[in-house]
Amino acid sequence: MYLHALGHFHPPNLLTNRFLEELGLETSEAWILERVGIRSRHTVLPLEYLRETRNRDVRVAQEAALFSNAETGARAARMALERAGLKPSDIGLVVGGGCSPDECIPAESNRVAEKLGIDAPAVDLQSACSSFCTQLHFLTGMRPERLPEYVLVVNVDNSTRVVDYSDRSSAVLWGDGSSAAVLSPRVPGRWRVTETRLAGDPSGAEKVRVPRVGHFTQHGAEVQKFAIRRSGETLLDLRGHYLARHPGKGPEDVTFIGHQANLRMLESVQRRCEVPDARHLYNVHVRGNTGAAGAPGVLSEHWDDASLGDAVVLSVVGSGLTWSGALLERVQPGTP
Repeated sequence: MYLHALGHFHPPNLLTNRFLEELGLETSEAWILERVGIRSRHTVLPLEYLRETRNRDVRVAQEAALFSNAETGARAARMALERAGLKPSDIGLVVGGGCSPDECIPAESNRVAEKLGIDAPAVDLQSACSSFCTQLHFLTGMRPERLPEYVLVVNVDNSTRVVDYSDRSSAVLWGDGSSAAVLSPRVPGRWRVTETRLAGDPSGAEKVRVPRVGHFTQHGAEVQKFAIRRSGETLLDLRGHYLARHPGKGPEDVTFIGHQANLRMLESVQRRCEVPDARHLYNVHVRGNTGAAGAPGVLSEHWDDASLGDAVVLSVVGSGLTWSGALLERVQPGTP
């Protein structure tokens, strides 16, 4: 499976630490930076709406949002398509997934496809924040001849709409963002997905939840320990797979992009797995936790960065509890 391009979109409204202080959350920039390392986040919500309501009713937030999920997903997809040199009509399948869809039905992917004018099947395959690597796992496991020439994967997470802005533990984390990827099972692209992982522990299903009508909740300390442990295990597994097949390469040759939950969690994984600073990419400090769009969004922001090297491991965790990962290897010129 080849990765031809990635795209991303973050809405313009910013939730700074100062803004959260002004909401009366009994927090401070120093406290936020010490605990989670996040300086700012993007939101689809009007700032005045948050000042007035603290988002007490998530049903009102849906109406107040300045962008729909379909719109933000389509914007990320247009960037990916432009980078790939393709048109919406080239796409033969759309796959979506994330944490907080606009509707129970239709599938979020259908709304994005409708917005882009894509006439093709559209389905959702989601495992919350770990959705992107889960989607890669299933797509790479399919028979290539059963897939179209090009597949569009879109991860939309405008989850500030389900955050309680009187709860500082949640309010400091979340930001809104969307990512999109153009894949092909046959046409060579810039990167090849050479290995994927998917695992889960359904006994932890209660630990991270967004109810149908209600706010995001999680068992924070337990979830952070789970995220650090499973992210590290997945990174070491996939990095080891790459190094075993490439004698002469070392850990310093593999770039790590983790689930953008919070910077302190990522730094813990980095230390445990001995990832050099130059090989650890993230954007959570300025984007917040953008759910399923987090890790692919980081890679999209570095799409033309040669310092990525020749191997990237995405290692992500999500509600369920679920964890997944993908090893991407750069396609060298002349390689079939």
